[in-house]
Amino acid sequence: MNLILLTQADFTAPDRVVLRDRRLTHMREVHRPELGDRLRVGMLDGAIGQAEVIELNDGSAELRVGFDRSPPPALPLSLVLALPRPKMLKRTLQSIAAMGVKDIWLINSYRVDKSYWGSPLLSDDAIHEQLLLGLEQAGDTLLPKVHLRKRFKPFVEDELPTLAAGRRALVAHPYDAAPCPAPSDEPTLLAVGPEGGFIPYEVNKLIEAGLSPIHLGPRILRVETAVPVLLARLFPVFG
Repeated sequence: MNLILLTQADFTAPDRVVLRDRRLTHMREVHRPELGDRLRVGMLDGAIGQAEVIELNDGSAELRVGFDRSPPPALPLSLVLALPRPKMLKRTLQSIAAMGVKDIWLINSYRVDKSYWGSPLLSDDAIHEQLLLGLEQAGDTLLPKVHLRKRFKPFVEDELPTLAAGRRALVAHPYDAAPCPAPSDEPTLLAVGPEGGFIPYEVNKLIEAGLSPIHLGPRILRVETAVPVLLARLFPVFG
């Protein structure tokens, strides 16, 4: 946790917060602060600043907080991601939140097991938790928005063309594709398939919606690896 994220519910006064949950546990076990020490804090969906520890005991910590700077800029990206298996979903959500993705579309595809959609990790609270962990790691405060689409064809035909319009629109595909383009700050839409990739029918539908296939080279990467590599290749902020 490189940033302690705060919400309005934590405030007891305009410049005072009290922590009693996992943030307190992490603070005590990792930061090990003493009275008067300062810690990095951020207001969820707001600014970043510092907090002074003014009271600390086994059950709570009181901090005096102030905010003086903006969070890091978001990536100009909408990420369309075939729903990963639950274990991978947790790591992937944390990674993409840490890298600055703010618009995430989890979609169905032929190779997505139907049971994945019943996972408790798709609950609002579970998704929120993983996104917070990613933000805390990166020192960011702006919470991504996650959209769930359980039907591939209606999404690709009815929504995706509008999302892709006016953007650099790409689909990661290891076959019959162009090399990954040079880094750019231009608005981008990127679609990434499941383990095993999109099937040919799905690739064709994505192309019809305005997306261009790209590849990362001859190696086939797992989704949790491919997504960070793609973002690092596509945006100059990681150069």
